[in-house]
Amino acid sequence: MNNKKAFIFDLDGVIVDTAKYHFLAWQKIAQSLNINFTHEDNELLKGVSRVRSLDIILGLGNVQASQEDKDKWLIQKNEDYLSYLVDMDESEVLPGVLKILKLLKEKNQGIALGSASKNARPILEKTGVLSYFDVIVDGNDVTNAKPDPEVFLKAAQLLHIDPKNSIVFEDSVAGIQAANIAEMVSVGIGEETILHEADHIFKDFTQIETSFINDLISQ
Repeated sequence: MNNKKAFIFDLDGVIVDTAKYHFLAWQKIAQSLNINFTHEDNELLKGVSRVRSLDIILGLGNVQASQEDKDKWLIQKNEDYLSYLVDMDESEVLPGVLKILKLLKEKNQGIALGSASKNARPILEKTGVLSYFDVIVDGNDVTNAKPDPEVFLKAAQLLHIDPKNSIVFEDSVAGIQAANIAEMVSVGIGEETILHEADHIFKDFTQIETSFINDLISQ
């Protein structure tokens, strides 16, 4: 019996924690505009596009800006963010993730990345996990941001697996909603109070047992 499923992973906050680098890069832009940008404010940017993120930050400081200035800040933010990524290595992979990726590989499951990040490939390469992924769908491949399910549907399509036989690992509300809209099994990684719309919720991957993965495969 062929029980091949599509296991689709978000990147930031799921495979690696690049959120801290996004925060530092956005904070640098905010400080240059005399906007106080805190870790709490940064929660507003989870799963949100770069363009929308800038608008949110400008809104926090009631700053009006021309499109020319916005474009300049967006480029600057990305350059600062990429400079932080230069030193990334295997140690940046979040606890428990490798064990699950290895298990899925051993069981010949379809493994995909479904992320809004436009820097997904270099990040996966630097952290040594690129070879685990059969398919990568990132911000360069889609036009609609989560909660639109486009990124996950495209990943399932490229794996030639029905969306109903797909499982999504996400740390953002928008990502969980996108998985639910696509009628995929949604697994939240993070706080239950925030990700309560998910079918299953774990604090992190260290809490995910082999039996849980086996059950998902056999369903």
